[in-house]
Amino acid sequence: MLHLAAPTRADWLPQALAALPAILVDHAHCEKKAASTAMNLIFRYVDQPDLVAALSPLAREELEHFEQVLALLPARGLALQRLEPAPYAARLHAAVRKDEPQRLLDTLLCCALIEARSCERMKLLAEGLAEAEEAELAAFYRSLLASEARHFSTYTDLAAARFGRAETMARLEALAAHEAAVLATPGPEPRLHA
Repeated sequence: MLHLAAPTRADWLPQALAALPAILVDHAHCEKKAASTAMNLIFRYVDQPDLVAALSPLAREELEHFEQVLALLPARGLALQRLEPAPYAARLHAAVRKDEPQRLLDTLLCCALIEARSCERMKLLAEGLAEAEEAELAAFYRSLLASEARHFSTYTDLAAARFGRAETMARLEALAAHEAAVLATPGPEPRLHA
C-alpha cells in the first residue's frame, strides 16, 4: 500500500527506543517540516486550486501533530531544541528533477515517500513502545498511522491527477528505490527518518 521499496532495517527500532528523547524532539521537527513543505507547495503552485485545496488541510493536520508532540515533551523533561538535520530528506530530494512539470511530480512523490516511511516507522514505534510498557506513547503513535497513510495517498493522488496513474506509479517505483538506497546508509544518530 505504501510502495516502499525496502522495509526499515531491523536495528532501527532498538536504537530508536534507546534514544527516545532524541526521537521525540526529531519527530516534532519532522511534523513542523511537513507542514512547512505543504505550505511551500501551496505558495509555489498557487494557480492549481485542487492542489491548494488538498494541501491546506494537510498542512493544518501536520501542524496539529507538531503541537501534539510538543505537548508530550515536558512530561519527559524535554523541550524543543535545535537538532542537526538528518540527511534523509535532502538525499531523497536530490533525485527531484529541476524542470517543470517533472519537478512537481517528483516533489509530490518524495513527499509521499516521506509520509509512507513515517507511517511504517510510527507503526514500529507503537509496537516497540507497547512492549516497553510505554502505553500512552504507543497509543499516540498508533493514533497517527491513519493520517500518515492518508497523507501518502493525498500526495500520490495529486500526482496521478496531473501525470496519470501509469507515469506516477513508474516514477514512484524509481523514487522508492532511491529512498531505500538513502536509508541503506544510516545517519550518525537515530532519527525518525535516519
